[in-house]
Amino acid sequence: MAELEQFGYRQELSRSLSFTDLLIYGLIFMVPIAPFGIFGSVYSGSGGMVALAYVIGMIAMMFTALSYAQMVRAFPMAGSVYSYAGRGIAPPVGFLAGWVILLDYVLVPGLLYLVASVAMHSLVPGIPVWLWLVAFVLLNTVVNYLGIQMTARVNKLMLVAELIVLAIFLVVGLWALFSGKVHVGNFWSPLFNADTFEWSVVFGAVSIAVLSFLGFDGISMLAEESREEARQIGRAMVGALLLAGTLFIVQTWVAALLVPDAPGLLENGDPEGTAFYDAARAAGGGWLANLTALATAIAWGFANSLVAQAATSRLLYAMARDRQMPRFLAKINERHKVPANATLLVAAVSLALGLYMASRDDGISLLSTLVNFGAMTAFLALHVAVVVHYVVRQHSRDWLRHLAVPVIGFLILLYVVINADIAAQTLGFIWLGIGVIVLISFYVSGRRPQLAGLTSESESSS
Repeated sequence: MAELEQFGYRQELSRSLSFTDLLIYGLIFMVPIAPFGIFGSVYSGSGGMVALAYVIGMIAMMFTALSYAQMVRAFPMAGSVYSYAGRGIAPPVGFLAGWVILLDYVLVPGLLYLVASVAMHSLVPGIPVWLWLVAFVLLNTVVNYLGIQMTARVNKLMLVAELIVLAIFLVVGLWALFSGKVHVGNFWSPLFNADTFEWSVVFGAVSIAVLSFLGFDGISMLAEESREEARQIGRAMVGALLLAGTLFIVQTWVAALLVPDAPGLLENGDPEGTAFYDAARAAGGGWLANLTALATAIAWGFANSLVAQAATSRLLYAMARDRQMPRFLAKINERHKVPANATLLVAAVSLALGLYMASRDDGISLLSTLVNFGAMTAFLALHVAVVVHYVVRQHSRDWLRHLAVPVIGFLILLYVVINADIAAQTLGFIWLGIGVIVLISFYVSGRRPQLAGLTSESESSS
């Protein structure tokens, strides 16, 4: 593994994570049971071909994962696309890429806390949404502050719990299907239905399904806390994406066959977000519906938001040590080896954002569209960075990994961004515009974006 010092940084974070820790982190970030919460939207949007939407979504995101794998080998450091675009293209591009992906990373913990708090309130109406939200934020902040090893241990426990719930659903669901408890139409309809198939319909659903895959990139945020060589980080990202994608496809296929009112779901959609739980109820009764709903709330509000908060704090830390965010965010807690101030700031922003959005009727939908747009736009810069760094600068002739893969990935994501929700496009470009203004202010004040060790590093090979 390339030493961090050659890029102009000191090793401040604790190198304690194994390949398994990285893999589990990625799986938790993506949430193995993520489709529970958005199943109805993907089902109605895809004409019932929900499994096909997830197959295409996994293939589409695989191109991005492969590009990440190439860039993390070249620059094994925290910061994700901020570091890769900044070093692979130019520091100002890196700043804008980091600024755009902040829209994803800073907002996603608040979104997760809000969704989980609303779900828990529906199960325990006596406790208000705001109190659930405060409890989730405090719990995750304490765990993250105690160090990345504590976070890794909690991740393993939560992953086991999620997989147990998923296994229970699959066993009960398959038993209901094969025992004739529920009526099964065409077994292959979740993958292909000639009556409803249209490419525009399927790709429209893919843009929703892709939300379930966001998070595999969070593994790259832990590059400075991994004790493995750089290529293992890329392998963990690809492995997590493949494992999660397989779980997504299997669970949505079974759920699609269990939907009690398929025509109604196709026609009316799933405004209440209960389609998956309705399918679980059809298979096993109210207990299974409540179990899957509770698991969704805990997975989103604790497990997923725990790793999201950790990743966000690392992004802020990486930008702050390059003086592209306030310097106090680069402070490390010497005892626990975590970016202390960045962790606390993410908690404060998540709490404030969650409480505000909880007061709005469109809070969840507004946050969701912004998160999706921010991630997809930043990934575009990642693919460009692969081509510029390897093909243009290093004259690589590995046309598959360094040209074909990033170009195909770029075109897929460009399609998703162009066809994104209008509100997401508007707010996303406003955020990008603010970033451009901040960047201009850096130049005016003489604080042009620079990355440590970039001159010597650019002359060396990866």
